[in-house]
Amino acid sequence: MGAAGDALHLSASSAYLPAMIDELYSARILKLAANLPHSGRLPAPDGAGERVAKLCGSKAVIDVSLDASGRVAAFAQDVKACALGQAAAGVLGESILGASLDELVGAREAMSAMLKAGGEGPIGRFEGLRALKQVADYPARHASTMVAIEAAVDAMRQALDRKQPDTRTSLAGAA
Repeated sequence: MGAAGDALHLSASSAYLPAMIDELYSARILKLAANLPHSGRLPAPDGAGERVAKLCGSKAVIDVSLDASGRVAAFAQDVKACALGQAAAGVLGESILGASLDELVGAREAMSAMLKAGGEGPIGRFEGLRALKQVADYPARHASTMVAIEAAVDAMRQALDRKQPDTRTSLAGAA
């Protein structure tokens, strides 16, 4: 590339980095990342989910307990992620109590569409996730932004599966 080319490349990269940092790590994102509601683990959850973003190692472990109607009654999260993953977990923690599986899955699908296909993002109780819309321009950050909501969906599904009565007929001993 030569010295002139290297200098030009370095200059372009240096100009890009502050713009990317300013865009991705806004004051709103940093505030959400710093405030992680319901941190920790539940002592006896109905369901637990864990997701890890392979590219960066961001990890979320989510515990839920459900009420009689299958909605989130208690929630805890242990999240070790970048500021974007922490921010998404912050919104999740602010919004999940009282949520149904359908609401959570809808929010996950809308979040994925927002990041990958130009969608507007979640509506309703999880609309705060729209604060992460600018992450769409940075595909390497998508997985870390999704770990908490993916783990929450897994936890809810596990909890609902455990609460469903087993209606299978046993054939053991039949002859």
